[in-house]
Amino acid sequence: MAENEDGQEKTEQPTAKRLEESRRKGQVARSRELNTMAVTLAGGIALTALSGHMGSGLSGIMSSNFRIDRADLFDTSAMLRHLAEAIGDALLMLLPFFAVVAVVAVLSSVALGGFSISAESMVPKFSKLNPVKGLGRLFSVKGLMELAKAMAKFLLIAGATGLVLWNLLDEFIGLGVMELGPAVAELVTLIGGSFVLIASTLILIALADVPFQLWDHKRQLKMTKQEVREELKQTEGRPEVKGRIRSLQREMAQRRMMEEVPKADVVVTNPTHYAVALRYDQDSMAAPKVVAKGADLVAANIRRVAGDHGVPVVEAPMLARAIHAHSEIGDAIPAGLYLAVAKLLAYVFQLRAYREGVGARPQPPTDLPVPEEMQVPADDGDTPLH
Repeated sequence: MAENEDGQEKTEQPTAKRLEESRRKGQVARSRELNTMAVTLAGGIALTALSGHMGSGLSGIMSSNFRIDRADLFDTSAMLRHLAEAIGDALLMLLPFFAVVAVVAVLSSVALGGFSISAESMVPKFSKLNPVKGLGRLFSVKGLMELAKAMAKFLLIAGATGLVLWNLLDEFIGLGVMELGPAVAELVTLIGGSFVLIASTLILIALADVPFQLWDHKRQLKMTKQEVREELKQTEGRPEVKGRIRSLQREMAQRRMMEEVPKADVVVTNPTHYAVALRYDQDSMAAPKVVAKGADLVAANIRRVAGDHGVPVVEAPMLARAIHAHSEIGDAIPAGLYLAVAKLLAYVFQLRAYREGVGARPQPPTDLPVPEEMQVPADDGDTPLH
């Protein structure tokens, strides 16, 4: 089992942060066997598909350069000119083949692990020159796997090459009696077909190597329990820091909530344990909304702010507990409490009119119905239910 430098066993799967860091460093799963197989197979297929084009191109190069005009015999620059022309024609002839191989080489190299460029992986690491660590890598699981792959590749390729050449021996010998043009085209076809057959044996190696590389990459990135804990602390912060942040967030939330209390139409209390501030604007709200709520010290602060800004405070223990339990700040009150809150707001609006000199002083409501399923039992010290 993998261990870190302190001898601790790496039993935990790598976290998302560990995987991202390894990708940033260029440590991604790669399979050279997949790349070799894809390039060789694509090269053989391209060679076969382009056999006519390459055969005619090669025939043209040979016919134009193996025959020398009399004037060229006395021209000292003729040979260089013929060489330059032959090289140019050969490059143009091979360009489609090189393009196919280059594209397949790039795609197959990133097929496993994705595209990744890292400057860190390009920095020389002198630790890799340590002979002790080199011997350790040589006799590691990965080193033994590489040795097994090399032996398997040698046996497969040697066996496949011998078998293909033996079966195509008559075709290769028959090229000697053919015309130059057809012989060259047939030679290219035979070589391309042989490449395809030989490269097909590498599929077996790639099928075994790809799962191994994925497993080995994951094994190397495994973490100890201590590493997971340390990363969790770095990612989410230490408990005391998180506690302080949560405390500050609560203070900010309560401060914002208290700023909404002066805008409320009424504060419903328990009278001491709970306080809920309600606001209703018939032009913009379908139902009254809870703008602030709290218990104990928070409830006392809500009552204090409401008193300082002239917001009516009404004692309705059962209703206060029900709204506090079944509503969140910013939410509309539950439909089951519409009737009770409507009676409460009617009292508040009448009280507001009375303070403005209109009408008689209203009496606080005593019948505020709360559905049985929404009732919350009274805590110790609560005012008895109305």
